[in-house]
Amino acid sequence: MMGLTRKGEYAIRGMVFLARQPAGNMALIPEIAAAAEAPVSFLAKIFQAFAKSGLVISARGTGGGFTLARPAAEITLREMVEAAEGPILPNRCLLGAGACAHRGDCKVHGVWRKVQRQVVTLLDQVTLAEIAD
Repeated sequence: MMGLTRKGEYAIRGMVFLARQPAGNMALIPEIAAAAEAPVSFLAKIFQAFAKSGLVISARGTGGGFTLARPAAEITLREMVEAAEGPILPNRCLLGAGACAHRGDCKVHGVWRKVQRQVVTLLDQVTLAEIAD
């Protein structure tokens, strides 16, 4: 993915909302969706992926909802983007063997790899705490 989709934008906004909640506070999907300006059902799927990836904790029933699994200062922008969008790939040739027939002799492949490394490095340096502040 080269650009952030609406899914990624909603995901980040939802996580920012959680980061701004008091520690241990469980937020319901409708609350998070309202804050993220996202459809409830769409955000619910995003937060299920976040729970599977260990970014949030989910609890059912009375008092249930979602809360951060770790302090916001320990969650990177890269983790959030990849949990919502998948791997950061500026070009499909970086998917691995078989994704591109020209991989061995392509002069641009190295450029795409460098772009990927730089984007990943930058996103690893930004925490949820920083963007929620």
